[in-house]
Amino acid sequence: MSETINQGVQPEIPKPKRKKKNRYLLHIGLFLITFITTTFAGVLWTTNSAGPYELNMLLTGLPYSISIMMIISFHEFGHYFAAKYHRVDATLPFYIPLPPIPYFINFGTMGAVIKTRSRIYSRKAMFDIGVAGPIAGFVICLIILIYGFTHVPDIQYLLNIHPDYLQPDYGHGGMSLVFGDSILFASLKWIFVDHSKFFPPMSEIYHYPFLCVGWFGLFITSMNMIPVGQLDGGHISYTMFGAERSYKISAISFIFLFVFGVVGLADALLELGWNVGWGGWLFWALILYFIIKLKHPPVPDPVPLGKNRRIIGYISFVIFIISFSPMPIMLTISG
Repeated sequence: MSETINQGVQPEIPKPKRKKKNRYLLHIGLFLITFITTTFAGVLWTTNSAGPYELNMLLTGLPYSISIMMIISFHEFGHYFAAKYHRVDATLPFYIPLPPIPYFINFGTMGAVIKTRSRIYSRKAMFDIGVAGPIAGFVICLIILIYGFTHVPDIQYLLNIHPDYLQPDYGHGGMSLVFGDSILFASLKWIFVDHSKFFPPMSEIYHYPFLCVGWFGLFITSMNMIPVGQLDGGHISYTMFGAERSYKISAISFIFLFVFGVVGLADALLELGWNVGWGGWLFWALILYFIIKLKHPPVPDPVPLGKNRRIIGYISFVIFIISFSPMPIMLTISG
């Protein structure tokens, strides 16, 4: 009997720390690699040069890379700290680098993700974790955009990149990359830009690091806030409206994206000239349907959200609406 008891109360062998240390090294390594790839992307966007780069040229990519890493980090750590607050086991962010690829629209990263390793049993916890990331990232994005709109260099900056910019035949017969407007981007431009001074068109915005990153931040925020499945918007929708209503919202959102994507793709391939839709939404809709799924996993908590959280939830959907660009990236050929 005593032997059996002793076996049952043997002291626990401490778990090796190497595994935990290796996880930290992985997070730090991915962060550093993503910082490097976004710096290269920043040089490419702002100088229009594909390299090779000297050190002083790499420094021109830092405003871009620092800004984009701040937006991504605030977004993901918003999720992380909300998870920790609710005692949900979650990993640190896994940053996703995207090395430069010729002839490919590349922002140097595909963002970052955290992984929850324990189930979430509370609607409040699910809501807080879902909403904290977009709001934290949006605040930083807003600060970067306001700084970008109030610190636009004069036209000489653009002439250093495109010496022929003021020529009548500039871009004639060539392909232009045009960033699509959103309600918020257009509103901030109207509020903060001195209209008596030069301001670049949307086909040149990507040369301006703070405006480019701010635009990208709004784009990523709106993609994450679509109320579908396990996207951030899906978490918020589920906890606010319940399983049945949130699934209907998810299905309607998917159909809208799918149709908008098909119309945009047909317009681009057949050169119909509709200027409606964007083929990228079809790709994103298929990812939502087959990978992320339309239906949110059940949370076994019938207690509804309180008034304050519901107000924050509606604010988050307003952020989605004003950040959303129906045609975010357009490739046009000037006549």
